[in-house]
Amino acid sequence: MNEKAFKVLEYGKIIELLKAEAASEMTKSVISGLKPSISPREIEDLQLETTEAAAVIVHKGAPPLGNFYDIANNLYLARKGGSLTMRQLLQVLYNIKVASQTASFLKNDVPKLNIIKAISEGITQQKYLEETIDRCILSEDQMNDNASTELRNIRRSIARQNDAITARINNIINSSDNKIYLQDSIVTMRDGRYVIPVKQEHKARFPGIVHDRSQSGATLFIEPQVIVNLNNELRELELAEKIEIERILAELSASVAQHFNELMNNQELLCKLDFIFAKGKLSSKMSGESPEISEEGSLVLKEARHPLIDPAKVVPINISLGKVSQNKSYHTLVITGPNTGGKTVTLKTVGLLAMMFQAGLHIPAASTSKMPVFKKIFADIGDEQSIEQNLSTFSSHMNNIVSITREAEMETLVLVDELGAGTDPTEGAALAISILEYLRECGAYTIGTTHYNELKKYAISTEDVENASMEFDIETLSPTYKLSIGTPGRSNAFEISRKLGLSNEIIDGAKNLLDTSDIEFEDVIKAIEKDKQEAEAEKDEAIMINIAMKKQKEELERERERLEKEKRDILNRAKEEARILIEEAQTVAKEVSLELKELAKMDSLGERTRRYEENRRRLREAQGKYREQYAVPKNDNPAEADKIKIGDRVKVLTLNQNGSVLSLPDEKGDLFVQVGPIKANVNISKLMLINDGSQKKKIKQKTSSYGNMYRVKAQTASLSTNVQGQNLEEALMNVDKYLDDAFMAGLENVTIIHGRGEGILRNGIQHMLKGHKHVLTFRKGKYNEGGDGVTIVTLKK
Repeated sequence: MNEKAFKVLEYGKIIELLKAEAASEMTKSVISGLKPSISPREIEDLQLETTEAAAVIVHKGAPPLGNFYDIANNLYLARKGGSLTMRQLLQVLYNIKVASQTASFLKNDVPKLNIIKAISEGITQQKYLEETIDRCILSEDQMNDNASTELRNIRRSIARQNDAITARINNIINSSDNKIYLQDSIVTMRDGRYVIPVKQEHKARFPGIVHDRSQSGATLFIEPQVIVNLNNELRELELAEKIEIERILAELSASVAQHFNELMNNQELLCKLDFIFAKGKLSSKMSGESPEISEEGSLVLKEARHPLIDPAKVVPINISLGKVSQNKSYHTLVITGPNTGGKTVTLKTVGLLAMMFQAGLHIPAASTSKMPVFKKIFADIGDEQSIEQNLSTFSSHMNNIVSITREAEMETLVLVDELGAGTDPTEGAALAISILEYLRECGAYTIGTTHYNELKKYAISTEDVENASMEFDIETLSPTYKLSIGTPGRSNAFEISRKLGLSNEIIDGAKNLLDTSDIEFEDVIKAIEKDKQEAEAEKDEAIMINIAMKKQKEELERERERLEKEKRDILNRAKEEARILIEEAQTVAKEVSLELKELAKMDSLGERTRRYEENRRRLREAQGKYREQYAVPKNDNPAEADKIKIGDRVKVLTLNQNGSVLSLPDEKGDLFVQVGPIKANVNISKLMLINDGSQKKKIKQKTSSYGNMYRVKAQTASLSTNVQGQNLEEALMNVDKYLDDAFMAGLENVTIIHGRGEGILRNGIQHMLKGHKHVLTFRKGKYNEGGDGVTIVTLKK
């Protein structure tokens, strides 16, 4: 990659944003050296890392990595037999804890991962070492008394010795005979030994060791001879304490050395995870996505945003280069448009996003974007006039162009701003065209900005070259920052000048000075822009229609599946009800048969007669229940085969439901009738004509929308509704809507399934049914209908 391109495209600022998301200084050091890769396989893996990290962050947040330490030097020292300090051991302990917490975090309740899961599974835990260091070390300069039994005993002895010395020396300074000889009645320390402040002239009264004197010389700090031995014993205990601490530190260091490989591996894995999750956090902040790696060499950026511009202000762009469709391909894009219109930002956006993508970072663009892998990226953007080198703007740009043309080849991205500017327009335009043509022949991907009409014409007339323009609002005299590919931009100089108040006379004079071909070219561009806008509007409308049709198709498919399910449920329920009735009738018959056999053996005529009448009553009840369920009502208005027509409303007596005629009767008198969601084959003798088709058509002419609605309801209404599991408010709303639909469909009896439970749904629904406008009567379900779990409703006609 070209170092100048990194600087011009501000890649370093992206690196700083990424470093800000890292937890460890080690990781930040690694990020500082992050450069784009040119290996498609490596880029794919790097992108997958970022995708997995972003998924974890969305799912449960970032792992608890913390600012773990670089403990490599500590580990090498321990392995060589060196003794670590308490501070160094605490750093090792912190890394052990971070590794353990991170592994636990990534082990449970995370999406299915590959890379991150493999890394986290490589982390090992050193529980015993963690517990040992945690127990022994309290802070960077303090070891716990319980680090060892010996240390605890020594420190207890030190405490007792301190108490003994304090008591002895207090007797000396508190003695009334000694107070006049002392400067102050206080005990102090010098060189780790207890001393008393004695006046210079009375030093002979306190034999002992002089450790110090005051600045004025009036006070001597003397260790009295009576406590010298006690101080010596204390000093010996303190030396023993120091030796024991050093022994414990050496022992802990040896334990660390035993885990050298595991701790070094954990550190590398933590650094890797920190780097991956820094990419994931940056992706979340930028609303980034992972574009597809294009094997065909297509660069397609959709809704791309410059990552360093305020998201609230940046205008997304759509830009394409390379093979953009099956029949269209271009590797050179010439962008025209007004100054401050976004041309330079467009160049920087493409270049910076290409670098980010190849560095494994998500880019702020739609997930449907595609990116090829560039081996080289060059950028000549901005005014780099050099006073020290005595170079003009043109010369400075030419130095860059020379370098670019020497190295450009296939799989190279070249971004050039204001190509050919800074010199004579005629020569500059010719030179710019020649440079673009050279780069095109090299196979490079080139995006250049210009104001020259000659380059617009070159793009129109040359294969593999395409025009693009930054849109400009003439009414507001402001750029829209939107990129339009396929149409060259107009200069708009005359329109802008007229809007600003320049007289028509001057503008007409300027037009007369222009070459006639230039004026015609501008008119052609204007016409192209208009045609393109109209075509895009028609395209948008077609897309919306297509979306609406797909949505409608999905809704119809769901409705069809629902009706099929209701149809199956109704048939299954009817079969179950019939099975239950038959079983009940068979049970009663068997019982009666057994009773009759018993009666034949009885001698008492009275008891035999009574039992006989009782069994006859039970048989009549069983027959009545069956007839009540399946009895066919009397046909008061039978349909006639020659008069019935498709669309007539009829009542199917065998089902006790209303429906619509779907076909004319055959020679046997059989025809199809739509009853709710069921299409039934019924004989005409079982049909009662409600109204003929002519009456229906008449009604339909008056209220076609209502007729359609009634027809739809008749075809889709179910014979039951199930509100089990719903709260009362929701259930009441759904039952009310269902009753409306059932009434419009002409259903007579419907079933509301509410379950038994605590009776809240049943009582609430039945209370509502008492005053419902469509309800004639309602009752609790019979045993074979569902009992207390259902309510049977008879609707008004």
